[in-house]
Amino acid sequence: MNEIELLREWDADAPPLSATARSRARFRLQQTMRAPAAPAVVAVHRRPLLRVAVACAAAAAVTATVVVTQNTGENTPRTRTVSATTVLRGAAAEALRTEKPLAPRDDQFVYTKEVIERTPVSGGPAKTYVDESWSSVDGSKKSYVSELGRTQWVPPARKGQHSWPPTEWSELEKLPLDPGRLTITLRDMGAKPEFGRPTRADEWPMVQYFISGLLRGPVLPKGLRSAAFEALAAVPGVKVLPGTTDVDGHAAVAVRYTGPAGTPWASGGRVLLFDAESYQYLGLRERVTAGGKSYEQWQHVTAQGVVDRVKQRP
Repeated sequence: MNEIELLREWDADAPPLSATARSRARFRLQQTMRAPAAPAVVAVHRRPLLRVAVACAAAAAVTATVVVTQNTGENTPRTRTVSATTVLRGAAAEALRTEKPLAPRDDQFVYTKEVIERTPVSGGPAKTYVDESWSSVDGSKKSYVSELGRTQWVPPARKGQHSWPPTEWSELEKLPLDPGRLTITLRDMGAKPEFGRPTRADEWPMVQYFISGLLRGPVLPKGLRSAAFEALAAVPGVKVLPGTTDVDGHAAVAVRYTGPAGTPWASGGRVLLFDAESYQYLGLRERVTAGGKSYEQWQHVTAQGVVDRVKQRP
């Protein structure tokens, strides 16, 4: 019997848990059940309408700074120190500068094109997938989604069925654009936000859980992505990994959530990648398991927009 089945039997006379409350309870059960030093590799299910992002990493609740080398064309490279706060706030500013405001109608679809490259950890050739998906704006119509090259129709959401991040545009528009209020709203999801209460240390993992899930959404209302980057910058335990890496022709800096020692985020992990100069968000890298094998996965959105019907492109 899994932890959700246990939750169902917890109090048969009580009103049923909401989807959000169930997610929070499951998270806390995982924290309690997971041994402090137990390593974990998170299996990722990428179906756009159902996925909830989980960021993981090694255990040290600090925001670190690293030295980034810049190639200036001179004989001696120039270096600068950058923190996770600097990178994420830079990403917030870049998101505001480059975003194209959208106001989709309920009868339209959100189109995304995402490229995923998987390389077996044990060795072997990489495989690239190009996924195109059309998701109903208000959830009332069938959506057509692709997951690692496999396509399927997803029926409309049933009453009371929810996902994170929300697929309905109207629900996304309800989220605050102020980073502080967004943090508290996500922290207290399923209940009335307590804006005057400081966030406890044990609540930060859940906060970043929902923020990082929100950032997975390829298309968001104007200002929301920027607010999410700003909110993530304030989460204790977000750090920049040492050095830079080349990503799709860009020198990139990597940011990940480390989390408190002993939490489910204590090993492996999802890494957010940003251009080393502009801090534009480039995509994410993570280790995933599928069919009993482990893969290093790199994925990024190459196109997005709003269209009137399935299989139409912006």
